[in-house]
Amino acid sequence: MNQKKNILAIIGSARTNSANLQLVEIIGSLTVNEFNLTIFNDLKTLPHFDPELSENHPPKQIIEFRNRIEQADGLIICTPEYVFSIPSGLKNAIEWCIATTILMNKPTGLITASASGQKGHEELQLIMQTAMAKFTHETTLLIQGIKGKVNEQGHLSDINTQRQLGEFINSFINLVNSK
Repeated sequence: MNQKKNILAIIGSARTNSANLQLVEIIGSLTVNEFNLTIFNDLKTLPHFDPELSENHPPKQIIEFRNRIEQADGLIICTPEYVFSIPSGLKNAIEWCIATTILMNKPTGLITASASGQKGHEELQLIMQTAMAKFTHETTLLIQGIKGKVNEQGHLSDINTQRQLGEFINSFINLVNSK
């Protein structure tokens, strides 16, 4: 029997109980036999990026955040789009990681779940490609109109989105296991 992989899921939303968090919780329930999923939903607690501190004297929260990424077998980023971009908290967190190699070749799944999300999704892929994270077209997913696709109980109510999420999960499992 294969040992379960450790996956870190980063929620890009600043909302406490966002649709993005609900979506990652759904992923967690669907992959319980494959992964030990840890959710990081605290981007707003990270200090503002400071390039002078990044390499030599990063704050304690940043060291802990980087260690979580480094120790994970794979990474999922699930984010909304804010003003045609990724949220500033997520961009800030990624910037703290750029001076390191922790994102390089890290099996990564990228989900943008928002009202539209197209521009933010493109930007997230470009940033993670620049950071040399390991992802494929199949381990990226754009879910437009997410609020109308998650019901009050936190379940996906849209059949097409359920299918797309299943395909994403299978591709992500394969990517993580190919490491």
